[in-house]
Order: sequence, then structure tokens, then C-alpha cells
Amino acid sequence: MAPEVLKLKYNEKCDVWSCGVILYVLLCGYPPFNGPSDKAIMDKVVAGVYKFDGEEWDQVSADAKNLVKKLLEYDPAKRPTAAEALNDPWVQSSTNKSQVSSEVSAKVLKNLRNFRVN
Repeated sequence: MAPEVLKLKYNEKCDVWSCGVILYVLLCGYPPFNGPSDKAIMDKVVAGVYKFDGEEWDQVSADAKNLVKKLLEYDPAKRPTAAEALNDPWVQSSTNKSQVSSEVSAKVLKNLRNFRVN
């Protein structure tokens, strides 16, 4: 959940942040904030620190990573609106493409299959 949700301040920017988490998972197959316990995960959410590590990210474009960074912006005032996110250059340039590297897709699909929330 967006850090502001933890402070009981819910708004559209929380949904945008959640979309950033979902996009991150869809691009690599695992969450940006992960850990061995709920507390460890929440500590990472509160810190707002995540990485683009792993071979899955090697094939992800800089534009896609840039959108994830925008959506996961810690400061909600700096985070884009939903409309701004939809107009992001990566979204606009990717909407007509239907091919993704099968090697990357297989790895991401494997990660998604292994990803589960307890």
C-alpha cells in the first residue's frame, strides 16, 4: 500500500502507487517490496526503496523503468495522476506492440507462477 495509506490518507495517488507495484510485478514477476515477514515488507514500503535487480530487468526498457519510478514516487505530490500515467511515453509507444521476447516472458511467467501472497 502506498505510504500515505499507512497514515490513513487515501486518495487517487494511492491507486497510482498501487499500479506501480502491479506494473513492477508484471514486468519482472516479483514485487518491488519483499521480505521474509509482513513487518519486513512494511518496513520496505515505508522506506520506499526498491531496485531493478535481476536478469528480468535487463530486457526492460529505460522508458518502462522510468514509468515504474514515476508511479512508485514516494511523495504523492510528485507522483503522476492516473491520466498522466496513461499518457506516459512508454504506455503510448507500447500499446500497439504485441511481441515480447519469449525468453524474458518465460522467466517472468515462471516468477509469476512462484509468486503468491500468504
